[in-house]
Amino acid sequence: MSSAPDHTLCFLLNDAARLLRKRFEQKARSFGLTRSQWQALAYLSRNEGVSQGALAELLDIEAITLGRIIDRLEVQQLVERRPHERDRRIWRLYLRDAARPLLEAIKPIAEETRQEAFAGVPEADRETLMRALDAMRLNLIDASAAPARDRERA
Repeated sequence: MSSAPDHTLCFLLNDAARLLRKRFEQKARSFGLTRSQWQALAYLSRNEGVSQGALAELLDIEAITLGRIIDRLEVQQLVERRPHERDRRIWRLYLRDAARPLLEAIKPIAEETRQEAFAGVPEADRETLMRALDAMRLNLIDASAAPARDRERA
């Protein structure tokens, strides 16, 4: 593989992810939600009851940005904030019933987008890519935790 700037690991990962998001957004436009709103709903569906701050961290966005996204989703009656049982400063987030059919309806679009991305890529290469990316993800999680562990030991 060439070492040209457009063939570095970070560039390829970022560009592929950007193009996947762009294509998904093109296909899902008719639902009237932004990519950020879809992403918030998708993460929330796997983490119901999460605090707004924790969801912002999962999405890797600022809490204030997520706050605006959640405000819009609340207006559309797709998400609700509930107060934390013991801390009035914390809001827990939950899907409303209206969000669930939307999330089901979007699954075929997400699958079509994945199939477009993998067109012409043999199944064995797909599996190798997924294993390699998962290993990289786990390595980076571990490496990111190492400085905190080192500080705790000191």
